[in-house]
Amino acid sequence: MSQTLTLADDDATAALGRRLAARLAPGDLVLLEGDLGAGKTALARAIVRTLVGDERLDVPSPSFALVQPYEANGHPILHADLYRLGDPREVDELGLFDRPDAIVLVEWAERSAEVVAQGTVQVTLAVPPGGAGRVATVAFADGRSLPPP
Repeated sequence: MSQTLTLADDDATAALGRRLAARLAPGDLVLLEGDLGAGKTALARAIVRTLVGDERLDVPSPSFALVQPYEANGHPILHADLYRLGDPREVDELGLFDRPDAIVLVEWAERSAEVVAQGTVQVTLAVPPGGAGRVATVAFADGRSLPPP
């Protein structure tokens, strides 16, 4: 079952990130999908900051590094961006599956069938016609749901 939410602004996107973080567990692979500018990095930034417990944490886009690592409560968090991947087989070199206790957030996951196949949470972001806010659809593979706002 999926949940669809209308996000009026960046604050609403950050609030969704906090709600998602509350439901994530070690081993989750979160697929962040949407066009350029849809809010994938903003959402991932809010998730990472919540998991780490630091709202001021610098969470840069992993566009050029491909993977940004963090740690929370002894568990790794990996924020990856596959947009610049030249070949889907290159995903093996990123180490996304090296730690089964990691929470992995992947932007542009659709560039690797292997990553998509292992996803446990799918978040699709879209900018509606007219460009006001965004629409988020969240689906947990195991039936979890978002906590109330």
